Amino acid sequence: MKAANSKTPNAYAADCPTRQILDRVGDKWAVLILLLVRDEPMRFNALRRTIEGISQKMLSQVLKSLERDGLIRRRAIATVPVTVEYSITPLGATLAGAVDPLREWAENNLKEVLNAQRRYDAARKDIAA
Repeated sequence: MKAANSKTPNAYAADCPTRQILDRVGDKWAVLILLLVRDEPMRFNALRRTIEGISQKMLSQVLKSLERDGLIRRRAIATVPVTVEYSITPLGATLAGAVDPLREWAENNLKEVLNAQRRYDAARKDIAA
């Protein structure tokens, strides 16, 4: 028999912790970082240079969140100045494998989505006129 306070995860329930994980999966920066460190460890500045548009503050926040969730590992190397690199954990690798098809889908269907947006916007402009 289950304990009274244990529940089966239900992402549709407002108080389910599954939603926190889905927030991570739905975060573009988290996905991009996971996919970059999947193949090899990367240093902070290499990540920042590679991911165009991410601020230093946002990169730092997302890296801390991914580390807290057990998806990446932070390793400080005793150099002057200290070198820090980030690598994927086995748990993070399973998530990267699950979200990489979404990246591929976005890249492969970009043209169709942009065309649909243009058609939608043009139709709305005609209605408003």
